[in-house]
Amino acid sequence: MALLLPPPSRAKPFQFAPPHTPNLIPNSCKTTQRHKQSLHYATEARVPHNCLKNGFFSKGKYESSRRVITIVRAAAVPLSGDEKDSSFGRILLSDVVVKRRRNVYWGRKWNSLDVATVGVVVAIHLLCVLAPFTFNWGAFWVAVGLYVITGLLGITLSFHRNLSHRSFKLPKWLEYLFAYCGVQALQCGESNNVGDLEKQPFYKFLQTTYIIHPLALGALLYAVGGFPYIVWGMGVRIVWVYHITWLVNSACHVWGKQTWNTGDLSRNNWWVAMLAFGEGWHNNHHAFEYSARHGLEWWQIDMTWYVVRLLQAIGLATDVKLPTTAQKQRMAFSS
Repeated sequence: MALLLPPPSRAKPFQFAPPHTPNLIPNSCKTTQRHKQSLHYATEARVPHNCLKNGFFSKGKYESSRRVITIVRAAAVPLSGDEKDSSFGRILLSDVVVKRRRNVYWGRKWNSLDVATVGVVVAIHLLCVLAPFTFNWGAFWVAVGLYVITGLLGITLSFHRNLSHRSFKLPKWLEYLFAYCGVQALQCGESNNVGDLEKQPFYKFLQTTYIIHPLALGALLYAVGGFPYIVWGMGVRIVWVYHITWLVNSACHVWGKQTWNTGDLSRNNWWVAMLAFGEGWHNNHHAFEYSARHGLEWWQIDMTWYVVRLLQAIGLATDVKLPTTAQKQRMAFSS
């Protein structure tokens, strides 16, 4: 994790345009492919779609009756000649340069939820150590199947594109089914940015009984295939999905190509897209966050979009949002 320098004095504030996606105004110092990039400033702010403010956000939470999103902003600027010779942390095979590391763990005030979360994550990783000693093909294919069910249907299709960005609508029974698949990925988070979902009894039930559901799945796997199914169906599969999710938010801001003028460090990364069911086309997503399709070109494989398109074809997915030609022209580098 990088950062915590003040924003550049000449940097322009990010401007946002409704209804769905930010139109980012590039830094006044134009960055080209020839320039090295530096993480000058980034901060997390939970900002409602209808309550976005001009200027650089300070870390904070803004209340709204509408959906609240998390924005991580980083200004990329070309390095001067003097900076190029200084001892900044350089990332292998990337033009991104880390100005300062952010201390995430040391000095942190840990609460009981933090400790419990770390305990679960560490325990699941330790479970994977037993994977070579418990391998069998049945356990392996259970892990693969659950990877698709929880990763594609649960996280990328349901949690991300449907519930977070409202890229399409589903019948409630199907929305709830896919959301339940996402629960089994064990990627819980704060509940203060999903006020609209908390009003629905089904999601309130999932929130209050969250840990019971993966435990029930673990018990079922043990009953069917014994301990190897626990190691592979829970340990290996959950850790695999964890790290692919984290790659989207790390590798896709470091390696790859920028197709759209988003004013940030987002990249289109083909190998992350292969692993993350299309989420690796991250520059596309930053440009058109409302889009149900992340792989906008025919050759950009996007498994999640193929499922959405199938659901649309059979009448289950409606109000499917895609970027228009005019929106693409506004976000193109030539504009």
